[in-house]
Amino acid sequence: MNEAQDLLGATAAALGRGGADAVDLVETAARVAWSAVVEPGDSVAGLLVQALGAERSFALVRAALDDGPQGLLDTCTDEAVPGAESTAAFAETVRVALERWGPRLGRVDVLATLDAARSVGARLVVPGTASWPRAVDDLGPHAPVALWTRSGRRASGPALAVVGSRANTVAGAEATAEIASTAADAGCTVVSGGAYGIDATAHRVAVAAGTPTVAVLAGGIDQLYPTGNVELLRNVARQGTLLAESPPGTRPTRWRFLARNRLIAALGAATVVVEAGARSGALNTAHHAAQLGRPVFAVPGAFSSSASVGCHRLVADGRAQIVVGAGDPVDAVLGAHGRSVRGRSTPRGGEPHGDEPLGGGRQDPEVVRVLDALGRRALGEQEIAVRSGMSTGAVVDALALAELQGLVRHTVGGWARS
Repeated sequence: MNEAQDLLGATAAALGRGGADAVDLVETAARVAWSAVVEPGDSVAGLLVQALGAERSFALVRAALDDGPQGLLDTCTDEAVPGAESTAAFAETVRVALERWGPRLGRVDVLATLDAARSVGARLVVPGTASWPRAVDDLGPHAPVALWTRSGRRASGPALAVVGSRANTVAGAEATAEIASTAADAGCTVVSGGAYGIDATAHRVAVAAGTPTVAVLAGGIDQLYPTGNVELLRNVARQGTLLAESPPGTRPTRWRFLARNRLIAALGAATVVVEAGARSGALNTAHHAAQLGRPVFAVPGAFSSSASVGCHRLVADGRAQIVVGAGDPVDAVLGAHGRSVRGRSTPRGGEPHGDEPLGGGRQDPEVVRVLDALGRRALGEQEIAVRSGMSTGAVVDALALAELQGLVRHTVGGWARS
């Protein structure tokens, strides 16, 4: 009983006074547990949480690992969970998900997660609290089950997502500064990913202008990355908001950067890509924004510039509007809220292409996740499964493929990068 009371007390403290009064603490604690088990954007977990509630769905999943999935499947059918009517296909989806979640379920420690957040002054935000950014609900089952924030000033008003290359050109930095400054003057919040290059420039301009800015992290709220931007991110936390989906202690990886991009796209009423190479992660953000029906803009550059190839491709494929002036993307944001910088009509964004994959790059995504999980020392397959959020079987398959590609090797101590 005391342990349960301690858990609810820690949950209430993590939410803060206003948040704790607005939501069910048991449900909230279950959301924290879910966040420690699943990787960002896990649609099966999102579907179960939305349809059955966090506490009930988590209990059913834990029971399914011991007793088999039939009880969970029957409940989904009785509650008319979307997709459950396709019995065989849904059962297979659930089976694969249980294998994916299994390695982490036995290690969930909600109290430790809440303590880690408290140690860096982070707050827990869940649906139903005033601080929950309702724009992320547009992600449907891919929406986060919980968020962690470090904030000195709550963002208000419409938001513009500004993304681009980490290795920007001088022209790209100048364009970013002008767009971010125009957004700040119009009262918009600037959203980006806290990375080097275009992201950092956008945040710095917002901080200098005294306007709120949001940096969405790819790891836990206690993982300020990259190291060269730690002071910038601290400034963002003081003046705006740091936002993370993964629980404290989660290190940023390439896979999580890609998953993080969907949150940047959802938070912005429009997205502008300032510079992007042919395989830039910024293009991934643009694709998410288009699939959400948000306007997408791209800044043109010299046709010979490798930093502008991605932007030109977005425009050529009809996925983005060209930025003629710094006010164009800002007008789109304000137009969605019945306002305008210059009083002209709001342009439409590129239409989503349903057959466009959300992931970037040509490498198998499960191989990417396995490589991300491997650090400097060799690891066994079970530990890789825990770190990557994959089932043990999927890890074995991905390792085999990675070994064929010469990316990993098997040693006496386990698997290591080649």
